[in-house]
Amino acid sequence: MTRTCLAVILAAGESTRMKSSMSKVLHPVAGRPMIAHVVESLVDAGISSVALVVGRDAEPVTSAAKRGDIDISAFLQTERLGTGHAVLAARQAIAKGYDDILVVFGDTPLITAAPLTAARKALAEGNDVVVIGFRTADPTGYGRLIVENGELLAIREQKDASEEEKRITYCNGGLMAINGEKALDLLGKIGNANVKGEYYLTDIVEIVRAGGGKAIAVEAPEAELMGCNNRAELALIEAAWQKRRRHELMVSGVSMIAPETVFLAFDTEIGQDVMIEPNVVFGPGVTVESGAVIHAFSHLEGAHVSAGATVGPYARLRPGANLGRDSKVGNFCEVKKAEIGAGAKVNHLTYVGDAFVGEKTNIGAGTITCNYDGVNKHVTRIGANAFIGSNSSLVAPVSVGDGALVASGSVVTEDVPADAVAFGRARQEIKPGRAKILRDRYQAEKAARQK
Repeated sequence: MTRTCLAVILAAGESTRMKSSMSKVLHPVAGRPMIAHVVESLVDAGISSVALVVGRDAEPVTSAAKRGDIDISAFLQTERLGTGHAVLAARQAIAKGYDDILVVFGDTPLITAAPLTAARKALAEGNDVVVIGFRTADPTGYGRLIVENGELLAIREQKDASEEEKRITYCNGGLMAINGEKALDLLGKIGNANVKGEYYLTDIVEIVRAGGGKAIAVEAPEAELMGCNNRAELALIEAAWQKRRRHELMVSGVSMIAPETVFLAFDTEIGQDVMIEPNVVFGPGVTVESGAVIHAFSHLEGAHVSAGATVGPYARLRPGANLGRDSKVGNFCEVKKAEIGAGAKVNHLTYVGDAFVGEKTNIGAGTITCNYDGVNKHVTRIGANAFIGSNSSLVAPVSVGDGALVASGSVVTEDVPADAVAFGRARQEIKPGRAKILRDRYQAEKAARQK
């Protein structure tokens, strides 16, 4: 779209119903602040200029909204006198002269680019005000959109609606597009002759019509306009986001046995023919390539899983975990900031952190890379085709060469050359008959204590 557009994001609410120490627009949905979801939709709609109206937590809200491909200017709203007053807090930005002014809310993270684009298209067709509405089975509490012959006549609040108007199921979603040339004039005409003495943006519909202009409504799915006022609504928004994203992934070729138990982050990337078993959680920064399998009850964050690799069940991949092609990280294993080579196996009850594991190496059950000395982290390097026996501790910094073998139960503190065998354990001794002597002694001591 060649028309210029300024999006005004209203994010200055006090968020009192959230019962939180931070602004509600900072609360995360799918692992990132809800306001960042709104900004992403604006970018998807081709909008590159944003006026962010802030109040509480102004600096962190502005920081959460910013990204490299959009110009964001923050404007502080010092008084709370209604939505019309809030938009005018960005008067300086509006006055620069844009074809379109788009008003959105910072607490509607489910909005997509489609209705925003539709509203701008309607402005391009000659309308002066475009309200984004939705249809609902239960309109109670919402402002009704009074439409006649395709034109929007008014937005009637529930308390002011007639019985006939209350039966209207087409409702105001709050988002609005305004002709940029007329925006400041129209906004300036909004009065506050109401019980609360506030300036309501919705009054702009009747104002523009009174001046000979045209207002219409465009429709969006109800879920996309869901706002957030408390923790219960935040949970509903999270559930709706997750359901939508799961569906997108499954349609793209990802298999989920029990999709309702899989939780995704805003940036989770999953390739075709990936199988995800029940009760899997993806934190931010995860990529899973095609053909991989994520078994049940696994948790992944900041990790890359290459094609054909398998994870879990009950595995944890922490930031920096990079699994090579056809590698395996099995049950009750944790990998952090480690490269697991192609075809390597980390199958049971193992911690691998700050490490490099070569191709086709086998890490036995109960192995630990001892990477932390209480102050600094150190690196363990294990070559290709090596074998680390069960219950071994590799004390970093240390390296194990290609083809080397570490005997089970070893504590390795020195580098192991390629193709060598390392034993790092005490020699076993046998004391015949000593077990019976010890049992008799212990039982006698116990009996003495009980007298």
